[in-house]
Amino acid sequence: MIVYTDTSLKACAVGRRRRRSIMMGGLFMSGLMLSEANLPTSAFALTPVFREYIDTFDGYSFKYPQNWIQVRGAGADIFFRDPIVLDENLSVEFSSPSSSKYKSLEDLGSPEEAGKKVLRQYLTEFMSTRLGVKRDSNILTTSSRVADDGKLYYQVEVNIKSYANNNELAVMPQDRVARLEWDRRYLAVLGVENNRLYSLRLQTPEKVFQEEEKDLRRVMDSFRVEKI
Repeated sequence: MIVYTDTSLKACAVGRRRRRSIMMGGLFMSGLMLSEANLPTSAFALTPVFREYIDTFDGYSFKYPQNWIQVRGAGADIFFRDPIVLDENLSVEFSSPSSSKYKSLEDLGSPEEAGKKVLRQYLTEFMSTRLGVKRDSNILTTSSRVADDGKLYYQVEVNIKSYANNNELAVMPQDRVARLEWDRRYLAVLGVENNRLYSLRLQTPEKVFQEEEKDLRRVMDSFRVEKI
């Protein structure tokens, strides 16, 4: 059984620049659109609203921004995406209890060891057969916490950059210039229940991470695994 509920966050003092253009479309006074320069900052203050996704069949739940849309057939158990920043998304995956018998997160080792495994999994998924493709990766932070449900969760943050040569078939090295394709922040929350390893995964472009960080961490902190 899957349940959706609504919940609100405390008002933000500053609206997001990438949503201001949408908000501006609805601001008219005396038949004229007001320019952002003539409005006080508080006019753009937003109250981010989150919905709660509860999967009682598979045993997990989390909160996500209400404007994110669900994408079906993405390969994960559930997948949501920001409709504006298309590279910003979240997914949940879990292991099969028939092929793995996780009793606790300690089966993965320490948070640092789990972080290395998470990064290896990302890099394996991003392996490319294209010539001249290079991936730079870095584990930024690993941590553990006990949530209000009394269960232990690991959190892992990594950065991955992808570079590609603009002329991978060139003979001379100076003719093969590497360019940055993308630069992303990946955040994962791991939990164990029902003999399964659950993973909530978030992805966002590094250039908007600072702007989106508060909401992304709200999603991370909301992730729970439940006994089924």
